[in-house]
Amino acid sequence: MSFWRVLLAILFPPLAVIGKGCGSVLIVLILTVCGWIPGVIAALIILNNPKS
Repeated sequence: MSFWRVLLAILFPPLAVIGKGCGSVLIVLILTVCGWIPGVIAALIILNNPKS
């Protein structure tokens, strides 16, 4: 996980996970609309997942 991805996940979470698939972007987008903090947390969890 690079510094730029983490920074992007903090500023605009759905854009940070765009390379992880449509489902990830949709989940993070919904969580970001509900609240910025849940979107950031979800984006960081998805980016930190070594399987994807």
